[in-house]
This record gives sequence, C-alpha cells and structure tokens, in this order.
Amino acid sequence: MKRIFAIVAIFGILMLIIAAPSARAQPAGGILILSVKGPVTPIMVSYIQRGITRAETGHAEALIIELDTPGGQVDLTRTIIQSIINAEVPVVVYVYPPGGFAASAGTFITLAAHVAAMAPQTSIGAASPIDAQGGDINETLRAKLENILVADMENLAERRGEKAVQWATDAIREAKAANAKTALELGVIDIIARDINDLLAQLDGRTVEIGGEMQTLHTIGVPVENLPMTFAEQLLAVILRPEIAFILLAIGPLAIIYELANPGGYVGGIVGVICLMVGLYAVGQLPVNYAGVGLLALAIVLFTVDVFAPTHGALTALGVVSLVMGGLLMFNQNELGYQISVVPIIATAATLGLFFFFVVGKAVSTLKMNPSTGAERLIGMRGVAKTAIAPRGMVLADGTRWQAVSADETTIAKGEPVEIIAVQGLTVTVKRKSEQGRE
Repeated sequence: MKRIFAIVAIFGILMLIIAAPSARAQPAGGILILSVKGPVTPIMVSYIQRGITRAETGHAEALIIELDTPGGQVDLTRTIIQSIINAEVPVVVYVYPPGGFAASAGTFITLAAHVAAMAPQTSIGAASPIDAQGGDINETLRAKLENILVADMENLAERRGEKAVQWATDAIREAKAANAKTALELGVIDIIARDINDLLAQLDGRTVEIGGEMQTLHTIGVPVENLPMTFAEQLLAVILRPEIAFILLAIGPLAIIYELANPGGYVGGIVGVICLMVGLYAVGQLPVNYAGVGLLALAIVLFTVDVFAPTHGALTALGVVSLVMGGLLMFNQNELGYQISVVPIIATAATLGLFFFFVVGKAVSTLKMNPSTGAERLIGMRGVAKTAIAPRGMVLADGTRWQAVSADETTIAKGEPVEIIAVQGLTVTVKRKSEQGRE
C-alpha cells in the first residue's frame, strides 16, 4: 500500500510540473494564434482564457482562435463567450481548417468574436439542443432551452444585421447550417480566408470595437506566434472525453479488485488507483447522470461477486449489461452538444467481462487449490509408518523419511498407512489412514 501511495504522489507531482505554463514572452504588438479542436470542455475554456490573458499582457494586436468543434456544454460555452466579449484585445474566431466546422456551441463562439472568419469548405450552424446520444429531447425542456439560446444568439448576432439574426435563430429552432459563402452573404461572418496569411491580409485596416472604443487592426508585418496547448492540457483534453472517463472509471476499481484477488505484483493496484483518481477528476468536470454512475457501481459489484460465486459466469454477463447501460446513461445530459460514441463503451464492457470471466476467475480458483510447493503440500498426503509410532516414530511420505508424531497419541504399527494432517518444521503429525489417499 505504501508503494501505491508513493507512486500516486509522484504521478501527481509530475502532472503539476507538466501543467506549469511556459514562461516565454509574448512579442509586443504581435498576433497570437490558438488552435482549438474538439468538443467544448473545461480544458478548452482554460486554454482560451489563458490565450486571452497572454494576448492582453503582451499587448497583442489580435488573438486568432482557429476553431473546429462539434459543440459542447452550454455553461462552458457561455464562459468562453464572456471571456471573448470582455477581452481587452481584438479576438478573431477563424473556422479552420477546410472541412472543419463550428457546429452547435461553436456557432455561439464564432458570433461572439470581434471578427468572424471561415475557411472555404467549412460550415457553421446546427445549434439545436440535443442529448448526449445525439437525439431529440422532450418538448417542454426543448422549448425552455431554445428560448434561452435564441435570446443569447440574438444578442450576439444583432450587430450583424437582420438576416444574420434570422439565420442564427433558425440555426437553433430548425438546426439550419450554412457553408462559408452563405454565411458571408447573410452577414453571419465577416471574412472568408484560405489560410492564416490570407486572413491577416484581410484583417489589416479593419476597425473593431473594444471596450466601447474603436480600434484599427494592423496585422501585416507583425510577429506571429502560435500558442499550443501544454502537454497537460492535451492529456486532460483526452481524459475529459466521456468515453475515456467511462473507461477509466470502469478499469480503475476492477484493476484494484484484481490486485486484491491476486496480490503480490502491485501493478494492478497501482494502475487501478491512478485510473480511478483520473476518472473521478473527469467526472467532476463533466455533467454526469448519476443513474449511470449507479449502474457502473452495480456492474463492479456483480463482477466481484461472480468471481467468488459457485456459478461463475452468470453474474459477469449481467455485469456487462449493467456496464453498457451505465456508460450510455452516465453522460446523457441534455446540454451536451456532441454525440457519445457507443463502440468504446460496448468494447470496454465486453473486454472487462471476458477478463473477469477467465483471468480473475482463474486467479481466485488458483488461490483455492492446495499448495503444490513447500511443506504445506504434505498436508493430506498418504504415507507409510517405517517404524512403530508410539507416539513418535518415522514415516515415509513423498519419497522422504519424516519424524512423525501420532495425532491422538495412540500407537501406529510399522507398515500401517497414515495421513499427514499437520507439519511443524521437520516433524509431521499423522493419523491412521485406512481408505485410499493421495500419494
């Protein structure tokens, strides 16, 4: 246990070191570029906020956010929008690369920018609220969410004209989407740019309002810096995907149970503790349906009980079913704007079920077997009295002569079969054995 705690502590310290932000200086008056991809998560929020702070402290000419997202949580999206609106530097949201999109929550983030741009062959829109499986939600809740989101969208699109406002509300109520050309014609975006160089050329001389004051952008010939995610941010961005969080929560407790069933290696316990800690962190950051958590806990109980049950296999099958249902329900929150993949959930449940059925079950059955090495293996073995045992003498067992003592202190004649019932040092305790025993 001490080894486990030590390794977990070292792991935590390394994560803190890795998470420490870079101390590089931002070129004064330059352009700072962030690359934002994937669902909206707390890590994306912190990354964007870190970029805005870096741009402000470095007096950057502008901050460009390259955006490619399927959407995400409403509350996190609002945090990003507030950060962009209140930024002290111009923020440009650029839907990039070609083939990318700013769907759902990405539409709100794009419209919140001081300048909105898209690359050719990108799309924007489809901002209707959906559940975690990508399906519709009940009408009452849908109406509430739509009215709130429409009000937010109207506020963001108001300065872009009536066509933009109408399209933005339709993107919520009717899940409308638009390509870059259509979005530009409607006034939803300001620029279509092939790449960053084309974007910088079109931004130069453009006027934006920052804090109630008009500011002219100068983006040609200024230093350009890319601010990537730190290693810790990249790692946490992966961990905070619902599928990964589910896998960690499923593997963690079961690895610990395996360690308890087959002690001595420490690897299973260490892996289990780390997976469980990281999985719990992910759950704390994501919207969770606790019915799914309950089914996950039930699956772990079923796996554990089945290992020690006489009818090994039946409860494991039920555990697999419970694990799949728990994974599907755990992150089934209406404010999620992206679809949870079912494949890794089913694959994880099936793999863990097979693992427990064969590996853990074998480990437990091995523990129940009689020892095959050491003095303990002699217990229950049949031997022959080489001398009279009254109450001490010699027996022959396992091809070796042993000092022997009679269990009930009665005399055992020379040549009588005996059974070893205890071992203490080089002396065995025996009793008469009239029936067949094992040699």
